[in-house]
Amino acid sequence: MKIRTFGRHIKESLKSLGRNGWMTFASVSAVTVTLLLVGVFVMIMMNLNKVADDLENDVEIKVFVSLDAGEEEVAGLEEEISGLDGVESADFSTKEEELTDLVLDFGEELSLFEQSNPLFDVFYVKATEPQQTETVAKEIAQLEYIEDVEYGEGKIEKLFNFLNAGRNVGLVLILALLFTAMFLISNTIRITIVARRTEIEIMKLVGATNWFVRVPFILEGMWLGILGSIIPIGLVVLLYQKITEFAQPRLSGELFQLLEFSPFIYQVSALILAMGVFIGIWGSFMSIRKFLRV
Repeated sequence: MKIRTFGRHIKESLKSLGRNGWMTFASVSAVTVTLLLVGVFVMIMMNLNKVADDLENDVEIKVFVSLDAGEEEVAGLEEEISGLDGVESADFSTKEEELTDLVLDFGEELSLFEQSNPLFDVFYVKATEPQQTETVAKEIAQLEYIEDVEYGEGKIEKLFNFLNAGRNVGLVLILALLFTAMFLISNTIRITIVARRTEIEIMKLVGATNWFVRVPFILEGMWLGILGSIIPIGLVVLLYQKITEFAQPRLSGELFQLLEFSPFIYQVSALILAMGVFIGIWGSFMSIRKFLRV
């Protein structure tokens, strides 16, 4: 396609937006609302995914070593645990270190145990994948010199199921909103095409190719998508800036953190713009297809 011809198509698409002012306004408004909802959902879901990952990565197995295990047995046990499939790390903590941690957590009243320490030596084991925690824990429990294994049995499975369900629900909602936006733009372009059907038929009869007729409408859909993404991008950036300013100081030192403002918010902004362009082009392409059969 020649540059001059493409320039003409750009002018035609922009003129069409002006000629159909109210339809353009209605379509841009609908796309704005839809993309704003999509942007907010993406922002929430990405942060929930990070929180979920932080929680999953914090899951560990606490392995209590039998009191009759000597130094050699403990060393051999550490080697066995580290060699199991699915084990990322195995950190050893003596019963003296465990007591010190208890005293730090609960106060000096526990110092009386220093004379007779009732605690066990412990291994803190992390699985390579959080979902492997139960399997690894059961394998460790079968080893010699293991007194007990704790990993939140029952609760871990519920946590993983809940997090996965949340991710799936968020994905379905985002896809539903995207299809809604595509439907709105498609209908707007279809109304414009119906009003110009005679013009399209004349262009086809004098030899215009399908792409010559189609390109201005596709560009028009693209403009609608771009215009509809401007306000959502601005609001999402402002909203996330306020959220991070409020939440980050309060979450300092906690188990989970929100995603950093940069580059996350720029990635979301680029995603909103890309979605606006895509649904605009796709909606236009699908709308005009059946009107080209003259």
